[in-house]
Amino acid sequence: MKRWTRDQMAQRVARDIADGMVVNLGIGLPTLVANHIPADREVVLHSENGVLGMGPAPAPGAEDYDLINAGKQPVTLRAGGCYFHHADSFGMMRGGHLDVCVLGAFQVAANGDLANWHTGAPDAIPAVGGAMDLAIGAKKTFVMMEHLTKSGESKLVERCTYPLTGIGCVSRVYTDLAVIDLGPDGARVIDVVEGLDFAALQAVTGIALVDAR
Repeated sequence: MKRWTRDQMAQRVARDIADGMVVNLGIGLPTLVANHIPADREVVLHSENGVLGMGPAPAPGAEDYDLINAGKQPVTLRAGGCYFHHADSFGMMRGGHLDVCVLGAFQVAANGDLANWHTGAPDAIPAVGGAMDLAIGAKKTFVMMEHLTKSGESKLVERCTYPLTGIGCVSRVYTDLAVIDLGPDGARVIDVVEGLDFAALQAVTGIALVDAR
């Protein structure tokens, strides 16, 4: 089955980030979105460790490890960007000042519930970070994740079996197979990988889908 690459996923997310938005990119896959923001859009990228105005990843050899995102990856700072106290950064998140956050996930439920900090396994290391604050504080929460687990199970589920990060917070999911809106009209497929038919997508998805293309 053909899939989008990680950079293609990031590019697809970036297409939906409008000019003028303030956006948080979560740890993992979402950080790639910074490399694909269209040059003609003024988008302010935020990181919960206290950075505002991030640019794309630095060129190899140009990394400054005093300037990092929440995932400890080196970043660049655009003109006018700044860094500040951790508490002020969380105040921005909790105060509704972010237009969009893009988070990774272990599971997303049909009703928009999000599980992304812990699998509940005895040997798993919990890693909530700022995800709970972002999921409820941002005006919109997008999820960027692979469609299936390594064992081939759907990450889109009727009900999350992992501990929840947020309830009913996810409005759009970007996977390596499709882009799916979640809301009162159900799980609406708005984009798919070229050549993938709807029946094949439904067969590997744990929730009922509506073809809204």
